[in-house]
Amino acid sequence: MGPSDEDLCARIAERDAQAFDLIVERHQARTYRLACSILGNEADARDVSQDAFIRLYEAAHSFDRRARFSTWFYRILVNLCIDHQRRNRWWRKVVPLATPDDDPDAIQLDPPSTEPGPLDEALRRQSVEQLNRALGGLSAHQRTAVLLQAQQGFTSKEIAAVLNCSESTARVHLHRAITHLRKVMKDE
Repeated sequence: MGPSDEDLCARIAERDAQAFDLIVERHQARTYRLACSILGNEADARDVSQDAFIRLYEAAHSFDRRARFSTWFYRILVNLCIDHQRRNRWWRKVVPLATPDDDPDAIQLDPPSTEPGPLDEALRRQSVEQLNRALGGLSAHQRTAVLLQAQQGFTSKEIAAVLNCSESTARVHLHRAITHLRKVMKDE
């Protein structure tokens, strides 16, 4: 199993590069997925998740073990995501970012595959777009709460610690988020 995340964080506070590499290896994929889910943009998610690890390295000495390491670290990540959204909100309105996947009329020149066909892919993409639109209608705290529960399996207590609110407030964020998502997904 190896050392716990909490022990690794203590070693990082002493500038142990090997401990830092191990923490990055353990948490990199989940950190990126959560940032991508919150920000809705892969490039921004990469940048913010890297910033979170830099912040971890710089602030490891402040981890006091009152919460689990993952709760403390994901709070850093969520705060960076929220800050990033605040800083970049105006830019998205001025210049919408496009990706090759944005053009549904693009011709696919892939060889035959055993993967789901174009209809299945179109339905999956439509569902993902519908879910992303629904998630976009949530407040930052509601979106973060539902993503932490769905993707990371966090309890309402852990979500409260990440969002820096009471457990009952975290449950309210979850309830409102799920209610909104059900309504939007049903209506569309």
